[in-house]
Amino acid sequence: MDKEEFIKVGITQGDINGIGYEVIIKTLAETKVLEYCTPIVYGSSKIASYHKKTIDVGDFNLNLIKNTEHAIAKRANIINIFEHEVKIDIGKSTEIAGQLSLNSLETAIQDLQAKKIDTLVTAPINKDNIQSEKFKFPGHSEYLAQKFNVDFNDFLMFLISDGLRVGVVTGHIPLKKVSESITIDVIIRKLAIMNTSLKKDFAISRPKIAVLGLNPHSGDNGVIGTEEKEIIIPAINKAKENNILAFGPYPADGFFGSGNFSKFDAVLAMYHDQGLIPFKAISFESGVNYTAGLPIIRTSPGHGCAYDIAGKNEASPESFRNALYLACDIYKNRLLFDELHANPLKTTVLDKE
Repeated sequence: MDKEEFIKVGITQGDINGIGYEVIIKTLAETKVLEYCTPIVYGSSKIASYHKKTIDVGDFNLNLIKNTEHAIAKRANIINIFEHEVKIDIGKSTEIAGQLSLNSLETAIQDLQAKKIDTLVTAPINKDNIQSEKFKFPGHSEYLAQKFNVDFNDFLMFLISDGLRVGVVTGHIPLKKVSESITIDVIIRKLAIMNTSLKKDFAISRPKIAVLGLNPHSGDNGVIGTEEKEIIIPAINKAKENNILAFGPYPADGFFGSGNFSKFDAVLAMYHDQGLIPFKAISFESGVNYTAGLPIIRTSPGHGCAYDIAGKNEASPESFRNALYLACDIYKNRLLFDELHANPLKTTVLDKE
C-alpha cells in the first residue's frame, strides 16, 4: 500500500444548503483522488444522498463508517455526525444549516486534535448563520487559531494557486480599522510566518517575498500617506536583518497589472481585499485558502456557499479538489522538512541551495 493512501483527510460538510456537498462529491467521485489519500467527510449520509441526486457521478457512493479507525483506503468515507431528519432549503441561509456547519467542524477538530486525521479541508460556511455562543468568529481561520492556542497575529490567511501565493497582514476586519492595525511588529510577524511556511510547507529553500504598500502608489513618498515610510519600509528592513528576503513596498495596482508578482514566491498584502481581489481575478476557480502558522494543516476552496447556483449542478469542483491535494502536499512536505532538518548534514546542504 502506498504511503499516500494513509493520509487521512478530514472534510467538513460546510453549509448544507450551498454547493459544499456538490463540490465534495464531484471531487471524491474522481478515482485519482482516492489513490492519493483517504477522505473522511464529517456530515450526513442522507444529506449527501440528497445532493448526489442532483449530480451526474454514476454509481459513486460514500462509505458509511462509525469512526476514523474504520475508514477504508481507496474509498470515500463519511461519518454521520447526527441522525435526526433535517430540512434542506437549497440556496437559502437557515439556522439549522449554521448549527450543522459548526457541528461538523467541531467533530472534525476533535479528531484532528487527537491525531485521528492528518489534515483538514473545510467546505464553505455561511459566516452569518454559523454565529452562536460557541462560534463568535469572522471565519474558519480565527476559530481554528483559538482552538489550537495560536495568537491572532501568529497565523496567516494564505491564498494559493499554481502561479500566485498571496497572504494578508489584516484579515476579516472592517476597512476603517486596517491602518491602525498595521504595525512594524505585526508585519514582521506575518513575514516570518510566510517565510517559514514557504520553506516548510512548500519546499522553497530561499523564498522571495513581495510586500505591498497600503496607500495608492505606495504613498508617493509621503504625499498620499506615511504608513509606507514610517511602518512598512522599517518592517521590511528589519525582516531582512532576520534573513527574510522581503522586497517593496510595491503599489498594488501596478504590481499585479504588470505581472510583477510572477517574479516572487509570495506576496504580502496589507488588507483583505487588496490581496484577495487580484488573487480571485487571476485564480477564482482554482485558488485555495490555506491557514499558515497553525500546528495543523487546514485548507479550503477559495469560494463561498454560492447559494445562487446551489442544487443546479453548475459548481466547479476545481478549487475544492486543489484544496484537498494541497493539504496532502503540505503534509508530505512537512514530513520531508522535519526529516531533513533532523539531520545536521542534510540541513546544511539544504540551506546552501
